[in-house]
Amino acid sequence: MAEAPLLVFDFDGVLVDGMAEYWWSARRAALALRPERQLPEQAPAGFSQLRPLIHKGWEMVLAALELSRAELNLPAYLADYNHHLQSALQRWHLEPQALQLALEQLRAEAIQADPDAWLALHHPYPGVIQRLEALEAEGSPWRVLTTKGGAFARQLLEAYGLQPEAVDGHEQGSKPEVLLQLSQNQTRPIWFVEDRRPTLESVRATPGLEGVRCFLVAWGYLAPGDLEQLPAGISPLQPEQFAAPLASWP
Repeated sequence: MAEAPLLVFDFDGVLVDGMAEYWWSARRAALALRPERQLPEQAPAGFSQLRPLIHKGWEMVLAALELSRAELNLPAYLADYNHHLQSALQRWHLEPQALQLALEQLRAEAIQADPDAWLALHHPYPGVIQRLEALEAEGSPWRVLTTKGGAFARQLLEAYGLQPEAVDGHEQGSKPEVLLQLSQNQTRPIWFVEDRRPTLESVRATPGLEGVRCFLVAWGYLAPGDLEQLPAGISPLQPEQFAAPLASWP
């Protein structure tokens, strides 16, 4: 009998919808860095459009600062995100480390001040908790790999009563780096479930990760066209497939 796979789940956009928390934290971190700016309490449409392109937490804070600019050309930003990201860092005279620190300090303060309110900004996707509980009951190992700070992800999972084998946050390195280390240290086949297509493409292009099965979920923070013409080695995962036994996954 084939050995059961090790399931590795991205967090935001796969297990949990944290869009409300993203804007709540990004807005406050941005205003802490640049208190003279003005940003709405509710996330503007541009933030939802940028979210599928955002890879790391500090980019959320930078996106909030950019959305405070009346002259922002959002279509151009969306068309060449990486170029505009670098331009924005120069425009605001900020480094990724400072943006990340502002975000994590803000989150830590929010959790300490009112943990229930912070937790309430997150919503597990329908059926996710039940599916993960079923994996635990079946003895199928699973873990979380996220660009969120590991401590924040662990706190949310504990609030939902979930106990993954491990949680790897951005502190452990990039997702391909963590997956490569995992693949070298255990014998189980690895299945990686993610909502960001460029991340999966990066995994597929990493030497040593050819055997990792990659799944792009049909929910979460997808950009238009993300599920179309997927390259070999990346399979779309619909909610009903996610809920089904692992043997029937694509």
